[in-house]
Amino acid sequence: MQLDDLYRRVIMDHYKTPRNRGTFDGESVSVDLNNPTCGDKIQLQMQVEDGKVKAAKYTGEGCSISMSSASMMTDAIKGKTLEEALQMAENFSSLMKGQPVEFEYEDIEALSGVNKFPARIKCATLAWNALRKGVEQVKNNQ
Repeated sequence: MQLDDLYRRVIMDHYKTPRNRGTFDGESVSVDLNNPTCGDKIQLQMQVEDGKVKAAKYTGEGCSISMSSASMMTDAIKGKTLEEALQMAENFSSLMKGQPVEFEYEDIEALSGVNKFPARIKCATLAWNALRKGVEQVKNNQ
């Protein structure tokens, strides 16, 4: 099996069997973003305690890349400090620019090929941009 095939399988697995899809009943930080270019939409919710992401969930609609990216991101940031989560978002931006980056949560690397399709980069970064805005909200409310 070639690496591209493996990456496609990882992306489709997150798309067909999303992790952390849903909403919280209790208090959470909530960010709604959309990509007007293609119509992708996401609502990211995070529960933050003591400067750490206790849990993250999302709802939305969009292509396999945007929804898979949200699934991967919400899994990857659980238990991370807000600073660590922001660093992951920066690393993801670097990945989308074609720079080699390694992630503790390896599934994210399956999205590395997206940089070959500039129109799809916004799809992949939508959830990560929501993460940035969510962290900004938390910091502004402290």
